[in-house]
Amino acid sequence: MDPSPAASRPIEDYALLSDRHTAALVATDGSIDWLCRPRFDSPAVLGRLLDSDAGHWSITPTASYRSERAYVGDTFVLRTEFTTDTGTAALTDALALGPATDRGRIRLGARAPIATLRVVECTAGEVELDFAFRPRPEYGLVSPIFTPVPGGVLATGGPARFVLTSPVPLDCGEAGATARLTLHEGQQLHFAVQTADLAQDPPQAWTPDAVQAALDETVLAWQDWHDAHPSWTGPHAALVERSVLVLEALRYQPTGAIVAAPTTSLPEAVGAGRNWDYRYAWVRDASFTVQALAAAGCHGEAVEFFEFMTRAAAHYRPEQPLQIMFGIGGEHDLSERELGHLAGWRGSRPVRVGNAAWLQPQLDVYGELLDAAWHLRGHLQELDQPARRFLAGIADAAADQWEQPDQGIWESRGEPRHYVYSKLMCWVALDRAVKFAHRLDAADRAADWAAARDRVREAIETRGWNPRIGAFGAAFGHDDLDAAVLAMPASGFLPGDDPRMVATVDAIDRRLRDERGLVRRYETGSDGLDGAEGSFVMCTFWLAQALALTGRPDRAAAAFDLAATCANDLGLLSEEIDTATGAMLGNFPQAFSHIGLLNAAIAIRDAR
Repeated sequence: MDPSPAASRPIEDYALLSDRHTAALVATDGSIDWLCRPRFDSPAVLGRLLDSDAGHWSITPTASYRSERAYVGDTFVLRTEFTTDTGTAALTDALALGPATDRGRIRLGARAPIATLRVVECTAGEVELDFAFRPRPEYGLVSPIFTPVPGGVLATGGPARFVLTSPVPLDCGEAGATARLTLHEGQQLHFAVQTADLAQDPPQAWTPDAVQAALDETVLAWQDWHDAHPSWTGPHAALVERSVLVLEALRYQPTGAIVAAPTTSLPEAVGAGRNWDYRYAWVRDASFTVQALAAAGCHGEAVEFFEFMTRAAAHYRPEQPLQIMFGIGGEHDLSERELGHLAGWRGSRPVRVGNAAWLQPQLDVYGELLDAAWHLRGHLQELDQPARRFLAGIADAAADQWEQPDQGIWESRGEPRHYVYSKLMCWVALDRAVKFAHRLDAADRAADWAAARDRVREAIETRGWNPRIGAFGAAFGHDDLDAAVLAMPASGFLPGDDPRMVATVDAIDRRLRDERGLVRRYETGSDGLDGAEGSFVMCTFWLAQALALTGRPDRAAAAFDLAATCANDLGLLSEEIDTATGAMLGNFPQAFSHIGLLNAAIAIRDAR
């Protein structure tokens, strides 16, 4: 089938909903344009984000309107207010969480009913609304059959069935379930969609009171989780608090895995083919995530994420590179394929599911795992024997493999290189293993790890330092720069006031900033892909963190403030920013960007 017209709504127009099993994106016009069921990485049921005919659920005024939106307190329950010439209507959206407490402790989403909730109320005058429920399972391949049932509509087709609770009659046809509604002041309508697979009987439609109760319970659950953790006492409190909530929203409840983003194929550059599926958990993120969560007081959540990573990789054999990413259920095979029937966001094809980067060797993952274990050493229970053997094997692998070239943290699809950041993280792996050796029952290997650590340090200081550019370069023998090297002072490899470190931070500050002052990951042409990408939000926060650690908190705060302007009105960050327009690019919202914000905020607060 030919793709239908491309979706084109700006990424920053979207809000995130989450039940910690999956996520939805809601546009400012009241349309849910992205929803995968039942998991973050399941095929999309609503996919208009990537193709105009791939499914949506909209409740939108028929007349011209202004819209304002905000989350209800410290939650992912969204309230959008539409104002027309005749009146005002408020639309409240959520993915139902169920009760926050399970078996005596807060387990957000553990009993989520797998339902999408929408409540619309006319608060002044009267407002006419168009209602359209058009699910398209299997990334738009399936057009369900719609059948009226008591209290709503049943949609059947593909591997799931959907029961739409509706308090008003709907027209059912090939286009979906639709209606034109006029609400007068004080009127309120409750809608919900429940999902069941083909092996289940379809659920009964809910009453309006049941929908309202599920919505109230979801608000309370999010608020209870937030209130159970310390509040931020530094600057940018709203952004910091929202970033902590984003990480919880992107954490898959059954396993504790954190998806890099809940979307696929939102491009790093429009039309350039740089479109990837980010609905997986990267080992690369482990150290940064654990630091951010632990500093935010989310120690239990940090431990769950770390334990997921070690369990997912527990089959590991030291003679082979550690896999760099896993499915959120611990899956290893993330084979990549293209969905040719989808047009892509703004025509950016191909749309991809799966991610071929799972096959790449990336040596940095050894350091990120062992650094995460080191940061959590006071919160981890006694490591069991398989975990001790696995982590010691990671240190052995770093000692054995650090001299090999790899694809680097940015998953270059060009030729392997001797990336400085990869060597740095091998040093981190060995350094933490030496300090952690007694916990790993490996005291007899500590001397060998220490000797390998010293060899890695010598190589970085002699081959990584590039006198031609007066900085640590991206890779041995190359003159380009890599923003990942900004992690060096935080790793403990060099103190922040070391002249080489200060010079490297300053070189990146000069050469990798775009015309807006944001930081690119690396210099164009070094990743083996065509075209140029936008500026990377995480890297600007990295610069802020590095400036703080090199003793320049005022410059750090200025860089942080600039990066913070990349957030949309709800405090959500994408992966990248278009250097020409300032618009968001890349998968959204991006966990890495929010992790960078948290760690930079902590570094600036501590520096001051």
